[in-house]
Amino acid sequence: MAKVSKNARVGQRAANAGSGRDFVKVVTPVKNPETGKYSYKTVMIHKEKVKEHLADNK
Repeated sequence: MAKVSKNARVGQRAANAGSGRDFVKVVTPVKNPETGKYSYKTVMIHKEKVKEHLADNK
């Protein structure tokens, strides 16, 4: 099996630009005011919008 050059891999990155690797899973705790227990909200967000999402939930 032959090695793949680094330059060939760069071309593949452009093809994978819309893949799921651009998204991350964010788990935020949400406290119930009545019982005081925590539940967890799971969201899939684009990796560039994570800081905005966390700032909105504070």
